[in-house]
Amino acid sequence: MQSLDHLAFSAKVLSEGVALAERGLDRAFAGGGKHPTMGTHNRLLGLGDLYLEVIAIDPDAAPVGRARWFDLDRFDHPLRLTNWVVRCDDLDEALALCPPGMGAPLQLERGPFRWRMAVPENGQLPFEGCFPALIEWQGPAHPTQALPDSGLRLTRLEIAHPHADELQQALNRVLQDPRVSITQGPQKHMAARFDGPGGALWLG
Repeated sequence: MQSLDHLAFSAKVLSEGVALAERGLDRAFAGGGKHPTMGTHNRLLGLGDLYLEVIAIDPDAAPVGRARWFDLDRFDHPLRLTNWVVRCDDLDEALALCPPGMGAPLQLERGPFRWRMAVPENGQLPFEGCFPALIEWQGPAHPTQALPDSGLRLTRLEIAHPHADELQQALNRVLQDPRVSITQGPQKHMAARFDGPGGALWLG
C-alpha cells in the first residue's frame, strides 16, 4: 500500500528556511535532527496523517562522497517546496512501478527512526523532482508519532510540469490521492494548501 508520507521544503540555510515556513504557516516547528549519510539536517511540523519537513545541507557534516537527496547540492533559495515523499510497504516492489532514475535503496536512520529510501545517483528524482521519492519505514516508529499536532491539514498539493500527462501516467502506478493535482505548466512549480482553524494557507 502506498500513501503520502511527507512534504520536503528545501532551504539554503535551515534556520532561515524554518523561520520563513513558521511565518508563512503561523506555526512553530518541532523535532528533526541530522542525517549523517546525506550530510543534511531538518526540522518538522506535524500535519496529522503526514508531516512537513524543512531540510538543508548541514554545514557541520562530514563530506558524504555522493549527491545528496532532493538535489540539495544544486539548491540555492531561502525556502521552496521541492519534493514530496510516498510511503510504501515494499520499496523494491514499488520501485519496479516507477520511471527510470529513482536510484538505489539506501538504509538510513535518525534517532529512533529507521527507513529505506531510494536516492538517485545525481540527487534529482524523475520529472525534475516532481515525481515522489519512495520511503519504506522499518519498525513502528514514525515522525508523526513524536510531533505535536499543528492543527493544519494538507488539503491540496499542486504540481505543475511541462510534461504533466507523462507525470500523471507515471504517478497513477504509484499513488492515488485526491489531494494531489498535476497540471500543465511551462516549468516545474509546486505549492501546498493547508487548512486549519484560521482558514487556508499556501506555501510553495
